Amino acid sequence: MRNEQEMMALILDLAKRDERIRLVTLEGSRTNKHISPDEFQDYDVSYFVTDMASFQRDERWLDVFGRRLMMQKPEDMELFPPELGSGFSYLMLFEDGNKIDLTLYPIEDLSGYFAASDGLVEVLLDKDGRVQHEVIASDRQYWIRKPTAREYDDCCNEFWFVSTYVVKGLARREILFAIDHLSGGARPNLLRMMAWYIGSQRGYTFSIGKNYKFIDRVLPEEDWEALLSTYSMHSYPAMWQSLFTCYELFRKYSRALAVELSYPYPDYDAAITKYTEKIYRSYA
Repeated sequence: MRNEQEMMALILDLAKRDERIRLVTLEGSRTNKHISPDEFQDYDVSYFVTDMASFQRDERWLDVFGRRLMMQKPEDMELFPPELGSGFSYLMLFEDGNKIDLTLYPIEDLSGYFAASDGLVEVLLDKDGRVQHEVIASDRQYWIRKPTAREYDDCCNEFWFVSTYVVKGLARREILFAIDHLSGGARPNLLRMMAWYIGSQRGYTFSIGKNYKFIDRVLPEEDWEALLSTYSMHSYPAMWQSLFTCYELFRKYSRALAVELSYPYPDYDAAITKYTEKIYRSYA
């Protein structure tokens, strides 16, 4: 597998040789000093160019990066609407396991790019000295932040209300419907509440990663094990147990945060728990 030095040399050598490429940035986890590097990190790179159409007409210039197992061009897909505006991306997985997510932007869109940036950006090459401000990569935008009283209540409301769809799905024996609402609605709000409470205890000065992937590092072991158990959704009994465990965890963390921030604790808990138990006794 090619190492980081080899991959960065490929990315920059191409940019230096091609006069159409005027500026190069690196984004994502490779710019984040709080992320331990590993072989699975993508190379998230942007080329700011003078002639977008010429790159798109003839894609042989991509061959310099090596033999590809697969490439995806999100902005050239019909099923999934494009999200990059004027950008055009090539997501490439290579035979040696390296992955480059390479995006082309018109050079005139540079100011808009920085305005919309999440902060995890480094400028690798600037042929024309276009970037006049200091660019220091930071994950500050992803730090846990203190919720407002309204945000706290909205999270509680969403968790408890969406959980009723899980209950309905289980009662109707529609397990995929129930799984979708537990995974896509209830549990994400449990994780959000957990993160808020962690921030209240440790300070709102760090991130626990995309998709809460580092939350195990800051949760008590018993709560981490309980949270993992809620991903057991292979049967109706398992689903009911996962739902009730989510209830217990959400109740624990939302009550604790309400005390910590002096926010009123909503009555959704008691009402929906009673409703769920009634349905469970009748249909489980």
